[in-house]
Amino acid sequence: MPKILVPVAGSPHDEAVIRYVLRQALRGTPPEIHLLNVQTPLRWHVARFIPRRERHVFYGEQAREALGPCRQRLDRAGLAYTAHTAVGDSAACITEFAQRLRCDRILMGTARKDSLVRLVEDCVVNRVLERTTVPVEVIASTAVSNWERYGIPAAVGALLAAALVD
Repeated sequence: MPKILVPVAGSPHDEAVIRYVLRQALRGTPPEIHLLNVQTPLRWHVARFIPRRERHVFYGEQAREALGPCRQRLDRAGLAYTAHTAVGDSAACITEFAQRLRCDRILMGTARKDSLVRLVEDCVVNRVLERTTVPVEVIASTAVSNWERYGIPAAVGALLAAALVD
């Protein structure tokens, strides 16, 4: 039985990954599914005023909220899964969990984006790809926005033209 890690951020992209997992499960042996939500730690200048226990409760509530729709969808489909939560850098936690759980692959959802946008954007998917030795499948969910398709390349082109004129 394949073992997969599905990072869940509470975004619309999670739905595309869960649909993919459900389709794969219908085609063959259901995988061993591990859902992972990683919470970004509060900044130190905020965290120092909040007791550790309250921060822990806050992270737990945020994780439950993010994992909720995916858990409901898997429950309705009758697929077993294990939910995990972590606090820290998303890419580091995803990589660590995948190795520790000995996952066969990581399934990550993302928006369809222009190559230029991916080049300048700090994306968790890119950072996971850089860090892990576990195969990563990227499931695209939404189309490229008009701003990403036309606006960003035009802005970059204008900046390059301005740099050449000087």
